[in-house]
Amino acid sequence: MICNVSPGVRTRHRIALCLGLLACTAAQTASAADCPGHPDALGTSRTLVVDPKDHPRIGTMQYGETLPLADGEVVLTFDDGPLPRHSNQILQILASQCVKATFFLVGRQAQANPEGVRKVRDAGHTVATHSQNHPTNMHRLPIERARQEIDEGIASVSAALGDGSAPAPFFRFPGLARADGTEEYAASKGAQIWSADFPADDWRPVSSSRVYELAMQRLQAKGKGILLLHDIQARTVAALPKILHELKARGYRVVHVVPATSELAATPTEPQQWLLHPPSENVAISRWPKIPKFVFAETGMLPAPAVSDSYWNDDWPAPLDRAKAKGRAGAVPLRRQAPWPRKMPLPLQSAAIALPVPAQSVFVLRDRPQLAARAVALPSRRTQQAASARHGKAGVQQASTEAGASRRTVAGKPYPGGVRRATTSHTTSRATQHAAQPGRRSLKRLVQVKKGSV
Repeated sequence: MICNVSPGVRTRHRIALCLGLLACTAAQTASAADCPGHPDALGTSRTLVVDPKDHPRIGTMQYGETLPLADGEVVLTFDDGPLPRHSNQILQILASQCVKATFFLVGRQAQANPEGVRKVRDAGHTVATHSQNHPTNMHRLPIERARQEIDEGIASVSAALGDGSAPAPFFRFPGLARADGTEEYAASKGAQIWSADFPADDWRPVSSSRVYELAMQRLQAKGKGILLLHDIQARTVAALPKILHELKARGYRVVHVVPATSELAATPTEPQQWLLHPPSENVAISRWPKIPKFVFAETGMLPAPAVSDSYWNDDWPAPLDRAKAKGRAGAVPLRRQAPWPRKMPLPLQSAAIALPVPAQSVFVLRDRPQLAARAVALPSRRTQQAASARHGKAGVQQASTEAGASRRTVAGKPYPGGVRRATTSHTTSRATQHAAQPGRRSLKRLVQVKKGSV
């Protein structure tokens, strides 16, 4: 079916494209012709009427949708005005080329220069709002303060218009500093949030030639879209004539955007046109007819299948087995065996299993029995042995000192230092006294050896 309808679809698209190009060319020619004194003016190719409620957020710098523009179409926007010194020059440059744009005005600027607001309106441009005081951190403001910025900005611009009319329901955040709460509030008031598709960085400290280069380079990269400029910058005033001339030379077309009203219907569009790069018509799925929205006549409940209808159920005989059973007398149909192994519950063994107690001989060290004997000794026995060892060590040290002195003692002769030392009998008696004390057998033997040597 696709092959049959494809030639017709392609033909219709080509015809529509040709008609659109002819219409744009005719509109551009008419706009240039309607520009007195400027036969080579760029002009405005067409006017696009949009309904803010259908598409509340536009501009691919922040959102997924943008204006439904054809390739080569541009929408000019200017922020932060009106400032008489530069805004009036911007209006004159646009008028010389018969180009219409959208101006996002600051409420405080409108209060200071209400005449500038009326000049924008009288020139046929779209008057939109840009908050009351242009806070650069509007996304960080409390929600009540942000709402006040939106409401007061609209009120100030409305008062500056002076004819009881209101600005267009188009709003752009200062510095594009958006926030979910303020977006929802603006949408509740029927406003359409405008971002942009590409800027020219004219708010930065760059030259006018750089503003022109960025505008054209980014437009060429995008192919179409919303251009963000500022009518309060001197560099923008210097770059705008060259930008408009280059748009004309490269075949770009300017589109003027206005809001839909009760007297002015929105321009018919398709959902894919609101994408910066809609899917190609060569994609097969784009040629399928749309699925209609069906209305259900009734919502009855369908009967649920019975368990017996499931032949693989183990509790029911299989259909083939049942048929065989009917053909043979006395045959009983067999249950169908499951095609997968069944999990059988395993009996749990008793958790209280008595393990044999290891014998005491397992812990005996056969190679060193004395260690095992010491390990089982009573604590009091250990204490006595430790005390005896300490006394024996002290006696050995004292006996060693006295034995050294006896070597230097000669019987019946004074000590070379002039002091008479103890005789052998004294040494023997002292040794006998120490040996009589318990725990000093080693000391007694040492004294006897020293006595024999003397």
